[in-house]
Amino acid sequence: MPNNEPVLNFISNKQLIQNYEQIKQKIPSHVTLLAVSKTKPSEMIQALAKHGQRDFGENYVQEALAKIHALQGITAKGKALIWHYIGHIQRNKTRDLAENFDWVHGVDRLIIAQRLNEQRPKNLAKLNICIQVNIDNEDNKSGCQPEELPTLVAKISQFGNLCLRGLMIIPNPTQDSKHAFEKTKQLFDKVKQCHANPTDWDTLSMGMSGDIEQAIDAGSNMVRVGTAIFGARNYA
Repeated sequence: MPNNEPVLNFISNKQLIQNYEQIKQKIPSHVTLLAVSKTKPSEMIQALAKHGQRDFGENYVQEALAKIHALQGITAKGKALIWHYIGHIQRNKTRDLAENFDWVHGVDRLIIAQRLNEQRPKNLAKLNICIQVNIDNEDNKSGCQPEELPTLVAKISQFGNLCLRGLMIIPNPTQDSKHAFEKTKQLFDKVKQCHANPTDWDTLSMGMSGDIEQAIDAGSNMVRVGTAIFGARNYA
């Protein structure tokens, strides 16, 4: 295990797989399960890959790069793992993201998209992008405002090394998530009709461990699940 991976208290492999199978039973086949593996070691990711899980989400760049390196060559049902960056995006980290990830969620500023486009290696497939919307207008949360979305979509859609796939949100945990999910679905549909390439515009990333069913009912087709699979996190 790379030295900069966290070594804390982890659930057993048996419990991990049991949790994973329980979550899978809640998710229809058209919904992508993004297993959020932040603060968890490569061994747990590899165990899930053996059971067919391909999509993994990471929040911390250096930790993620260590895992991506450690798991080179590991496949899920014969297919390469798919790495999603779902954390806050700093300007000085965009090259690492562009060079090592398959998806970057949380894009909320044009400058970030520009840098990802410029720094994406030409020998790699287009970098999949989701725009983060600050759907509940929280002062301390990243994300563009809903009214900024059409302009942002129009400009990002012009970048040749990016594939703009859809939206992601993190609802305010103190409010009713259902309302946030419904508002975001309306935004998603409006953009698809008026602004985006309908072929590429196919991903609505909503829902986490505590509100999976509610998000899917509202139209989510990608859920980001960490604790319910990997167990509680210890950030000590």
